[in-house]
Amino acid sequence: MGDFDQPTAMFSEAQQGPDVVERQFKANINLMASLAGRLRALSPRAVVTAARGSSDNAATYAKYLIETKLGILTSSAAPSVSSVYSAPAHLRDTLYIAMSQSGKSPDILAAVESAKRAGAFTIGLVNVTDSPLAERVDVCIPLNAGPERSVAATKSYIATTAAIVQLIAAWSEDAAIIDALARFPALLEDAWALDWTAAVETLKSARDLYVVGRGIGFGGAQEAALKFKETCGLHAEAFSAAEVQHGPMALAQNGFPVFVMSQNDETRPGIRELVKTLVDNRASVMLTGFEEAQVLNLPAVETHPALQPILFLQSFYRLAEALSRARGMNPDSPPHLNKITETL
Repeated sequence: MGDFDQPTAMFSEAQQGPDVVERQFKANINLMASLAGRLRALSPRAVVTAARGSSDNAATYAKYLIETKLGILTSSAAPSVSSVYSAPAHLRDTLYIAMSQSGKSPDILAAVESAKRAGAFTIGLVNVTDSPLAERVDVCIPLNAGPERSVAATKSYIATTAAIVQLIAAWSEDAAIIDALARFPALLEDAWALDWTAAVETLKSARDLYVVGRGIGFGGAQEAALKFKETCGLHAEAFSAAEVQHGPMALAQNGFPVFVMSQNDETRPGIRELVKTLVDNRASVMLTGFEEAQVLNLPAVETHPALQPILFLQSFYRLAEALSRARGMNPDSPPHLNKITETL
């Protein structure tokens, strides 16, 4: 699978996910408890997220988790509203969460500055803690992921989603999630060890595919689609399982590849029905989360549904790295991409 004598940076960094999360949880435990109490007292009327790339996929995960566990309307900001249009916002009594590995993206910095002027309480999920973003927000949550050399974000995405679920579990005082988090680093180790290599042969010569999730798993589908594009040169589109039933189903037949991730929650019955429809249409289905006949079943780790989408990505990163090499690419240096996005 490619001419690599040493592990790629993408492989090595993704493999660090369990250690990163264990370190992060220990380092941030007091910060999270204090911040959760502050948020309960603040009782924000809405939450706004600001991010780009993989961080924005983590923001999608945050949206579903906040809305389902706290009942607070959560929306993704369009950074250009402040960075390009300079349009004023009205964000009093709003929580504004900015997510950035580098903490240097100019449009995210402009969005945070605009949000603070508009009266928002700002939080930053940042890996580089001496970055401009970390200095501008009211509270910085360090991701503690360490340096990430590969252009493709892996351990920083896992760290961001882990910080999100740690914060929301503490904020909502959800005992079931809090209990599950105690074993989460070990579960990430288990997820990394799972064998998804059968999907490499299925996708080695593919040109297009769908990646499907729903609810709190939709952000993971977005992240997997992004990695298929940037590391494997595959035209991948992420869809909610509900949306595939409409126009996209016209393509999902006669060998068209569909990658499905399903956490064990209220979305499972609908995804099960979708998979059966895809099988009937003779699509090439790769499935993780549960097993179904006539598809490529990929193993998964069982735990609280809120954590499963993160575990899926820990397993997926190993697949994406192997698929990239199998397709003759270097996953550490995708063409035409930089590590830090300088969007204005």
